[in-house]
Amino acid sequence: MDHSASPPAPSRPVLRILPASLAVVGLAGAAFAVRRPLLMSAPTCLAGRWHGCYDTFNGVVLMTLVGLPLAALAVWALARCRRAAGVAPVWRLSLAEVGMVYGTVPFVWMTLMPGAAAGIGPGRVSLVPLQDLVTMGPVGIGGNLLIFAALGFFAPVRFAALASVPRILALGAGCSVLVETAQYVLWLDRVSSVDDVLVNTTGAVLAGLASRHWWRTPAEVPSQRPCPAPVAAG
Repeated sequence: MDHSASPPAPSRPVLRILPASLAVVGLAGAAFAVRRPLLMSAPTCLAGRWHGCYDTFNGVVLMTLVGLPLAALAVWALARCRRAAGVAPVWRLSLAEVGMVYGTVPFVWMTLMPGAAAGIGPGRVSLVPLQDLVTMGPVGIGGNLLIFAALGFFAPVRFAALASVPRILALGAGCSVLVETAQYVLWLDRVSSVDDVLVNTTGAVLAGLASRHWWRTPAEVPSQRPCPAPVAAG
C-alpha cells in the first residue's frame, strides 16, 4: 500500500497573490514592448501639458502606468478602512473596486478621443455585423477586447448581483453601446460600429470567466457599515 503523501494544496495567501503577480508581470511585459512610443510621450506628459499627452494614446498609456502606485495606495486605504470596520474579504473587494475603475477609465478615454475632423460632420454608423472586423486588424481587435475587460473581471468579484455570465454580458454590451452612442452624438469623427460592441462585450465576458474563482456570492455580502472615524489621541 502506497502511503506517500499527496502534494499539499496551495495556501490561500498564494492564491491571492498569484493573480496580482500575473497582472504585474503582464503590465511589465506590455510596457517593455511599447517602451519606445511611451518614452516619446514622456517629456510632454512630465511637463504637465495636456496637448500631446492626454489627447494621445501613448500619453494616456504612459500616465496610466505612472499612476499605478497611486492605485495601489487607494487599494491599501480601502483595505484598511474595511479591516477597521470588520468587513471581509478585505483585499479582494478593495482590489476589485480600484481595478474596475482604474482598468476601464483610460480605455474609455482613448475610445472617446476625437478624430481629426471632430465637430465638422455627423458621426458615422456601421450596423452590419462582422463587416468591420476585417479592417480592425489584430491591434484593433485586441484593444477592443481590453476596453471593458477590467470591468468584466472585477465587477462580479465586487458585486454578487453581477456574478453570472448573462449579467456580465449585459453589463459589457450596455457600456459599449453607451460609448458608441457618445461617439456618434458628440461628432467625434469616430465610427460607431456594431462590431465594436460585439468585441467589447466578448472581452468583458472572457475576463469575467477568468475571474470566476473569485466571484462574490450573496452569502458574502455583509450588512453595510461605514468606516469608523479615526479617534484623536488625547
